[in-house]
Amino acid sequence: MESTNKFPRKFKDVSLEELRDKVAEFAKVRNWDKFHSPRNLLLALVGEVGELSEIFQWKGEVERGLPNWSSDDKKHLEEEISDVLLYLVQLADVCGLDLGQAALSKIVKNAQKYPLRD
Repeated sequence: MESTNKFPRKFKDVSLEELRDKVAEFAKVRNWDKFHSPRNLLLALVGEVGELSEIFQWKGEVERGLPNWSSDDKKHLEEEISDVLLYLVQLADVCGLDLGQAALSKIVKNAQKYPLRD
């Protein structure tokens, strides 16, 4: 199955729970859990957001779908966004939070805070 962008899908749709379990197992088998305090994960997340920001830093506004970007640039972006997501999922897990439910609750809260206007 192809996604809407130019990159073919390589994996089935993945849940946050699957990502959480995979990243937890990845850290566990490497004995990295001792380093993954909430503070350390947050700092790592901030670092990855910085790396993600650097990709856009001098590009100005870009169009949706990144039609003028090279495959290499898109791949680099994909990797940095993935790093951010994985650290965020891991931070939520280490803090004992259900990220998916928290996000859905936040959408409901935002809908109440910002109701549709005519």
